[in-house]
Amino acid sequence: MSFHFRWFAFSSLLFMMLTSSVSAQSTDLFYAGKTLQMIIGVSPGGGYDTWGRLVARHIVKKLPGQPNAVAQNMPGGGSIAAGNYIYSVAPRDGTVLGIVNRDAPMAPMTGSAAARFDAARFSWIGTPTVETNVCVSSPSARVRTIDDLRTQEIVMGAGGHGSGSYNYPKAIAALLGFKIKLISGFPGSTDVFLAMERGEVDGMCESLDTFEAKKSKAIANRQLNVLFQGGMEPSSALQGAPYIRDYARNEEERQAIWLLYAGQGLGRPIIAPPDLPASRLEMLRTAFDETMKDADFLAEAKKMNLEVDPRSGRQLETLVKELYSAPRELIEKVAELVR
Repeated sequence: MSFHFRWFAFSSLLFMMLTSSVSAQSTDLFYAGKTLQMIIGVSPGGGYDTWGRLVARHIVKKLPGQPNAVAQNMPGGGSIAAGNYIYSVAPRDGTVLGIVNRDAPMAPMTGSAAARFDAARFSWIGTPTVETNVCVSSPSARVRTIDDLRTQEIVMGAGGHGSGSYNYPKAIAALLGFKIKLISGFPGSTDVFLAMERGEVDGMCESLDTFEAKKSKAIANRQLNVLFQGGMEPSSALQGAPYIRDYARNEEERQAIWLLYAGQGLGRPIIAPPDLPASRLEMLRTAFDETMKDADFLAEAKKMNLEVDPRSGRQLETLVKELYSAPRELIEKVAELVR
């Protein structure tokens, strides 16, 4: 009996080891011969496009099987079109990722009828950086400081409803009484830059890293006037630039500005469809985390003037849940500001 028992135990252990090995191998080989698609929720040429293509090129090297990478731009509604596609249409097997406007996940919370997704159900992969939004004016604009915004009107170019270039100046103008006129509908930041050069608009609100990538040193060299900055905290790269929360006149305004800019903590969010197999989600998150520490990735980002300051998928998932648990009256106030 003792011999049979030992043989049975050994056979069972051997069987479990073999089946476990086969299972792990089949999971590891999932990406072999496949293509990982990166959906980019804005037009070509801007910061999201740059980050999306950079991450796509490098993350595939960290996935078992090393799939090919292909990027596809899907602009529309401040990345809401891309969010809808990733949520409802894209295959839920880990072959599709997306990089979307950081404010798009908040669109359903603020009452956008176009946003047909539940942001809390996305598979959050991570962000390569967190953000600071900067509102600037061109050298020829009459408005040169934040105080000028109280007395003189500035015309700013913006993307669609739901984009940061639209939401931030619109909400701040309504909340603090700044004289900002928006011309919206630009496909991306590159288009607004061109409009500024042609004198069609006087300024814009965009991410600091977009300015660094597309208008290198323009802010540092004072080729653009910094009106104010907004984010979860002031940026060390913008010493002396007005921080918009400091201009709140009461606690209610401070809370509204916090919620408005909380999306900056999402940075350049990379998401996948809901309901991925748990092992596939973990594989993608691990590949992302490893990419953020990869020497080749870091060298290319530096060459492109991109600051790598990543957050994990779990951190983004936690932040989204925190945002959606904000008091209803505060959410409704911010939603009204950006309509």
